[in-house]
Amino acid sequence: MSFSVDTGLSSERGPRSDNEDFAQVRQPDPQASAWGVIAALADGVSTGGLGKEAAQTSVMTLVNDWYATPATWDPTVALDRVISAHNAWLVDHNRRRQSMDARAAGSATCTLTALVLRAHGFTLAHVGDSRAYLIRDGECTLLTQDHVMGRTEFQNGLTRAMGLDDALRVDYTDGDLRIGDTLVLTSDGVHGHLKQSVLHELATQGTAQEASQALVSKALASGGRDNATAVVLRVKGLDLVSLADMSRRGRQLPVPPRLKEGDVIDHYQVEQPVFSNGIHRVYRVRCLLHGTVHALKTLHESRASDAHEREMLAHEAWLGSRVSERNAEGLLHVTEPDNPTAFYTLSDWLAGESLANMLERKATFTVPEVVAASASLARTLGRLHQHGVVHRDIKPDNVHRGDDGQWRILDLGVALSGKEPEQLRVLHAGTPSYMNPEQWSDDPEVGRATAQSDLYALGVTLYVWLTGRLPYGEIEPYQVSRYRRDPTPPSRARPDVPIWLDHIVLKAVARDPKARFETAEELHLALERGASRPLAPARASSLLERDPAAVWKIAFAVAMLFNLLLVYWLVFLPRR
Repeated sequence: MSFSVDTGLSSERGPRSDNEDFAQVRQPDPQASAWGVIAALADGVSTGGLGKEAAQTSVMTLVNDWYATPATWDPTVALDRVISAHNAWLVDHNRRRQSMDARAAGSATCTLTALVLRAHGFTLAHVGDSRAYLIRDGECTLLTQDHVMGRTEFQNGLTRAMGLDDALRVDYTDGDLRIGDTLVLTSDGVHGHLKQSVLHELATQGTAQEASQALVSKALASGGRDNATAVVLRVKGLDLVSLADMSRRGRQLPVPPRLKEGDVIDHYQVEQPVFSNGIHRVYRVRCLLHGTVHALKTLHESRASDAHEREMLAHEAWLGSRVSERNAEGLLHVTEPDNPTAFYTLSDWLAGESLANMLERKATFTVPEVVAASASLARTLGRLHQHGVVHRDIKPDNVHRGDDGQWRILDLGVALSGKEPEQLRVLHAGTPSYMNPEQWSDDPEVGRATAQSDLYALGVTLYVWLTGRLPYGEIEPYQVSRYRRDPTPPSRARPDVPIWLDHIVLKAVARDPKARFETAEELHLALERGASRPLAPARASSLLERDPAAVWKIAFAVAMLFNLLLVYWLVFLPRR
């Protein structure tokens, strides 16, 4: 279900001569969906009659400028930039008005409460004594705190307001959204005359528009002497979880303790602990509501307070949900937990076996089976790259064949997405024997992992699949010397490998990056065409290409030999 919010807004001046409240709700255009829905309510301070000006400009500026901020900014940062800029304008405007007319009374000030709803979360910004409420599971929770010195109607009753001071302090709150949530914004003309239980009851009846009107009408009928404004937002549908949502969960939710068979977390019952490496724990769990089986991954309890590990697991969970959103064939499907009470990820439980296990137990594969499986994996890798994702750890351990016969690429734990945390970006991740030689360069730009790095690793995997050994042998980190020979064609170790497949494999693992496949689609097409349109054989590398220092080494060896002969002649040959 896509993101959907039912909205309602009602504002009445009541017995006053003018309405100094102002509110707006804006739903994004399709091209601006990443910014979500924004609602803002301001209550102008009536002293001097300039509250209406402050309320209208504050709300309109915030609602309009919100969609001009970069979508990559954290919502609190974007809101703070817009609110602070407008507050500075209001303060300066008030000062100039006072300097021009010393008799001018009052200034343009107002309260401001704003909500941004997007993906699976909300962000609240608040200053003053307007309020925000969250109604969920039959409970009504006040989300804001009034910034007042006492119960007065005058400006000095507010300790914070827009336009009051240069050093504006805004309260920011983040929270999760759930389908069925109702969020309510009110001015003090509404909540000042309604009990919270009455507000709860009225806000949940009828449509959002009917509810907002009912709140305003009831407040005025209950003796309200002020302007009355209410905004009602009802969450009908949510987008896929965003990275900000997952990061927030990673920061706020606790890591579950070590679980054992039979334990239940939320509505998932542990059937078997599967894996633990001191950083993560993986369990096979069953959903008690639907009977489905999943893999639950969380942090090891010893890493529960490690902010970096929390951020990296949050990125892995978000990335998994993003790439399995559609066209998920060949990728592990990530399931979004319903209202989790702890920090963990869920994915489909795959019955089957990894390629590494199959090779270890000497499972046999025909050449057509290997070619078909490799073509499928190349196609899956192409989907990842289309999403802008670099896997960084393609190897037999992360290649899996399910009981359904589908080959899949697993483990996005060290993948790059362009939005990964800094500590993951600088991590020199991967398995050395499957990493392309240029990744060991001292130049960070040359050594960074790219989509072509994944293709090289898939080529090494294919070589091992066919021959049972690595093309360049076991590589230790920064052991560049092992790359100073060309790999032996797979057909030398396995005669049933056709020459055309030799050419594909050797091109995939070529020492020179320019000689390799440029895209996963190119590799996939070469495997599918096979013998019908074979590739030209790769040119053998010269000694100078394999080892640029070889000339100097040979010259040094010749010089050493000449010097040894000269010493021998001087010492041992007879003289006349």
